[in-house]
Amino acid sequence: MIITGNLTRDPELRSTPGGTAVCSLRVAVNSRRKDGQSGQWVDKPNYFDVTVWGTQGENCAQYLSKGRPVAIDGRLNWREWENPEGGKRQAVDIIADSVQFLGSREGGQTNGAAAPESDLPADTSDFDKVGAASGGSDDDIPF
Repeated sequence: MIITGNLTRDPELRSTPGGTAVCSLRVAVNSRRKDGQSGQWVDKPNYFDVTVWGTQGENCAQYLSKGRPVAIDGRLNWREWENPEGGKRQAVDIIADSVQFLGSREGGQTNGAAAPESDLPADTSDFDKVGAASGGSDDDIPF
C-alpha cells in the first residue's frame, strides 16, 4: 500500500530488547468527497499508524516532525488483542518498507514561501534530455 500525507505528531523512537530501532508514525491522509447536502467538496482525514524499523526508523525520528509531508510504501498488518475488560480489540497498521520525506525542512524558506526541496534526489532517468539546439519553440506545441 502507498499513502501520502502529513505527520500528526512527532515520531516516537524506541528499541527492541535486541537493540533494533522501531519508530512509530501517525499519518493523516485526506480524501476528497462531495458533501451530499451542500454539494461542496470537502476533505475527510483518514489516520494511519505506521511502524518503521531499523536505520530508516532512526532517520525518521531524527529528521521528521509533526506536520511534515511523507510518502509511505508498505504492507498492512492486522492486530487483535483483548483489553483488560475482556473485550476484543483490533487494529490495522502499516509496516513501512520505505519512507520518503517530502516538502522542505524547517527553516528552508525563501522570501516567505516554502522551498520545494526533497531529501532524496529526483530520478530523472525516464525523461528525455532535450538540447538547446533542438530548434523548437512554443509555437510548435500542438495545443
